Amino acid sequence: MIVPTSRLLWAVAWVVLPFATVAALSPDSLLMAGLLIGILMACALLDAVLAFGSLDEVMIELPPVVRLSKDREGAVEILVRNPARRERLVRLGLPFPREFRLPQEDLLAALPAREELSRVTWKCTPSRRGNYMLDKCYLEGASPWGLWAVRAARAVQCELRVYPNLMTERRNVAALFLSRGNFGIHALRQVGKGRDFEKLREYIPGDSYDDVHWKATAKRGHPVTKVFQVERTQEVYVIIDASRLSARETVKPGKPVAVSAGAPEAEAPVEEATVLERFITSALVLGFAAEQQGDLFGLVTFSDRVHKFVRAKSGQSHYAACRDALYTLHPRTVTPDFDELCSFIRLRLRRRALLVFLTALDDPVLAESFVRNLDLIHRQHLILVNMVEPAGAKPLFSNANVQTTDDIYRELGGHVRWHNLRELDKVLQRRGIKFSLLENERLSAQLVTQYLNVKRRQLL
Repeated sequence: MIVPTSRLLWAVAWVVLPFATVAALSPDSLLMAGLLIGILMACALLDAVLAFGSLDEVMIELPPVVRLSKDREGAVEILVRNPARRERLVRLGLPFPREFRLPQEDLLAALPAREELSRVTWKCTPSRRGNYMLDKCYLEGASPWGLWAVRAARAVQCELRVYPNLMTERRNVAALFLSRGNFGIHALRQVGKGRDFEKLREYIPGDSYDDVHWKATAKRGHPVTKVFQVERTQEVYVIIDASRLSARETVKPGKPVAVSAGAPEAEAPVEEATVLERFITSALVLGFAAEQQGDLFGLVTFSDRVHKFVRAKSGQSHYAACRDALYTLHPRTVTPDFDELCSFIRLRLRRRALLVFLTALDDPVLAESFVRNLDLIHRQHLILVNMVEPAGAKPLFSNANVQTTDDIYRELGGHVRWHNLRELDKVLQRRGIKFSLLENERLSAQLVTQYLNVKRRQLL
């Protein structure tokens, strides 16, 4: 495709229009005006012929997979192949999705002479997790005299994978990323004798009768005691609810705005994210913590059915698999099916494990269904149930700034929600299940604290 450039348009404006006007006003100058206009048209036609097919040999290559993080600047590396090794200037265009913020709409690539391959970096900042595809790249080059622009399109295959941005949690869980073995905290003495069998030894006066191995005692003719060790490798599963309630927006404070001296204070901007976004980020941080502690980490995502199940393992490749299982997860406008979820866990998880639920139970009907179906698994596994603390859910008379009738009704509604969640806590506590309301801004840190407390107390 060939289109006129601004240089050709200016040439027409400065040559064709004036001389055509002169020829119309003075018939004697018709021959000279026609000659000049004809020369310009011939030059434009010749330039178009020379420009035809000039981009046929230029090829574009993009990496098959580009990994980016949400709200962090990344780059897509473009490889331009110029077999003719001729110096030229090529304008590139990529149809990025609208979820990407770009510092510029197009990119100019200067292809040097005597170089077949040239690399160009296109910076971009994704604003949403997910999987995106780039299937075309558009080119534009100039004709030899610059009167025409030659445009072409090349088919490419580039997958853009946008992962959660874990750097947003660095202030709350900065100690997780220190290479000091135990997250930078002081080593604490672990209480208890452990559950894993280690060896048999001779009976020592004072050993408990519960630790005596009676079969070995009968065979050897003298008392033999079982020795246990503290469990070092345990299974930790994070179960993420991706149903309709996880699509609710949460607000967290953004970075403070710097103001000049003497200017009024500027309010810090706020960043909005869904509850599911916070769940995914916290789950990956908890997985990193389990990896550092030597445990096995796994995932279950569900809504009206179980979507993803990643068996608990360890290692960098497994952590990457967990991240790949979560980066395309988005809320669904369905009601969660706890019956299918608990049946799935009952059938798939035979070994005792720590199950960390990330869900929303401020709907009384969903809370009742959740409690009823937990009876299938709560005796086999250690269960921690967590949800983001709902806005306004607090006891009556806890807010002194109540002035209007609307404020009164709003406080009454918050008290009802707070009361329902408190009753749910009591019901789960009778079943040996810990229920926690976590702060939105400190969700990751509080989850890791729960996990470390379970490890320290050997509850699993």
